[in-house]
Amino acid sequence: MKRILAILFLGLLIAQSQAQVNLNHYMTVGQTRIQIGNYTGAIEYFNIVIKFKPYLPEAYFYRGVAKHQLEDYRGAIQDYNKALEIKPFYPRAYTNRGMAYHNLKEYDEAISDYNKALEFDPDNESIYNNRGIAKLAQKNMEGAIEDYNKALEINPKSTYALMNRSNAKIVQGDINGAVRDLNQVIVIRPHYAAAYLNRGLARFEQDDFASALRDYDQSIRLDPKNALAFNNRGIVKHKLEDYAGAIMDYDMALQLNPEMASAYFNRAMAREILGRPGYTNDYKIASQLDPKFDLESRRLDAEQLAQNQQNQQNQNQGQNSSNAQTQQSGNSQSNSSATSAKNNTAQQNNSSGAPPAKNTSQKNNTSSNATDHNKQEDDKENNERNRNRRRRMNLIIEDSRNLPDEEEEEVDDGRIQNRNIVIDLQPIFIISAFDKNDVDYDRFQYYNMAIEDLNEKNNYNPLLTISNKPVAEYLDVFENFILYFNARLEIQKNAHNYLNRGIFNSLTRNYNDALADIDQSIKMDDKSGVAYFTRANCRFKMLHEIETNSGSESEFSIPITQRFSTDDGQQPHANIDYKEIMDDYEVTLFLNPKFFFGYYNRAYIKLRLKEYKSAIEDLNRAIELEPEFAEAYFNRGLTKIYLDDVEGGALDLSRAGELGLIGAYNIIKRYCN
Repeated sequence: MKRILAILFLGLLIAQSQAQVNLNHYMTVGQTRIQIGNYTGAIEYFNIVIKFKPYLPEAYFYRGVAKHQLEDYRGAIQDYNKALEIKPFYPRAYTNRGMAYHNLKEYDEAISDYNKALEFDPDNESIYNNRGIAKLAQKNMEGAIEDYNKALEINPKSTYALMNRSNAKIVQGDINGAVRDLNQVIVIRPHYAAAYLNRGLARFEQDDFASALRDYDQSIRLDPKNALAFNNRGIVKHKLEDYAGAIMDYDMALQLNPEMASAYFNRAMAREILGRPGYTNDYKIASQLDPKFDLESRRLDAEQLAQNQQNQQNQNQGQNSSNAQTQQSGNSQSNSSATSAKNNTAQQNNSSGAPPAKNTSQKNNTSSNATDHNKQEDDKENNERNRNRRRRMNLIIEDSRNLPDEEEEEVDDGRIQNRNIVIDLQPIFIISAFDKNDVDYDRFQYYNMAIEDLNEKNNYNPLLTISNKPVAEYLDVFENFILYFNARLEIQKNAHNYLNRGIFNSLTRNYNDALADIDQSIKMDDKSGVAYFTRANCRFKMLHEIETNSGSESEFSIPITQRFSTDDGQQPHANIDYKEIMDDYEVTLFLNPKFFFGYYNRAYIKLRLKEYKSAIEDLNRAIELEPEFAEAYFNRGLTKIYLDDVEGGALDLSRAGELGLIGAYNIIKRYCN
């Protein structure tokens, strides 16, 4: 007996050791994936480590780093918080959390974290650098320069500290001091393109355009893919009235960065000066990318202001004229005064649009006044044009300096947040299937006992699952299953077989047949929550196609009574509306209150009906029942952002991304940061 126990104990030790080795492997692979830029893949590995070792601070820290690189700053902060909760003496976590706060423009929190990090690591130059950047963002120039000086005490050859200090000096107005710092950077690192870029800006501020041009030339030679360098060089050429050369640089900047608003704006100016076509479109694109370049709205605002001022001036002049005329009338005691008053009245009538008196002198006077008025209007228009031109020249000189990154080279390409995606809700879940020999495991997403009961009765062929993945490529398989259940129904007409055939009829878009089968199944067994769930989904699919075919997909109302025609021209047996769908989900959840897909699908319908708060309640319940329900987090995040809860929406989308819906990171970047 002791021998058996010893063998069992030894086996447990070996198993534990193997588990330890495997988790170390996952940590190593996760860190490697961060280094090569596969941030979403890294998160998957750290999720596994956290699942088995939730007390390991490094797993949370590195998952936070991966989210940080995906610009999911709030999600990163949550992970850094957890790491610090487990390990309070963790300077790297404080530093990284400070950087995340900085990216969210929460500078006080960032500085507080940097202060804490310096308590544990007082000789870390990068922390002083970071704190200086945060102070610079708060316009605390003296404090920023003090931190950069401290970093340079620790490392006199810190090019990051020198670069950052030069930035602070430029903002402070100490251009000569900035140039000295940048000269020192170039001595230490002669091939550092960013140093030439920044020195070019400093020399531009000194109106030393020839030197600025040489610096931008060198920056471009060292880094020919830097759009800012081309844009800035174009600005210098623009200043030197080499408009054709400037346009070539702006073209290159836009080729490298098609979303650079200032380059569109600058090119528009140069094209307009040379009379080249396309400048109007460039102004338009610039204003769409950045509202500060929308000169048309600013021109209209200026014109409205000028009009208001002119109206006020006219009113004041009218009052003064009226007062003067009243005084003259009160003092008149002769016929000549009466005649004068008459002439004054005629002149006053003329100014208000009445026909002028037949007086040659008055007529000539009016003509002269009209000429003067036209000249004033022309002068006003020219002045406005010149003011616009000056505004454009002011706008063109942009401070395009970039603070240097901690890494000189950025590994591409795990930054899925930069990819363009179509932003839409995650679709509803339906009962689907795949053959027992199918290896498409990606279609199996969530386990649920209600579906497991159906699979047991089917002897796991077909193998049913719940999924919101597309089904078009499996239509042939589904058609075969319809034939299979036709045969089974000939042998035994029961609720189970009707439900199965209804499921596959719905999957193949035979909605009339599907509804007939599911109705029959419910008549034979009205306690099957899955049957009501399937009927609700089938009805929604019908309605969706009705709306799509009628062009009214973006407008939802209750009820929709338009009839649906299937591919064979048949009409459904009843009008379908959203109320019937909601009723079916209601029964589904009454029969199975823990069926989280029912809450999720019902929330989806509520969102289409613009019942946002009620939808969030359903999504809350779905997440409560299934804490790793990625699609529910995603849809709840979108809804919260729509309701102006950006913080809550960002955290929900972060969780969705963490659980595998990587499109969430794109939305976080575009709408939450």
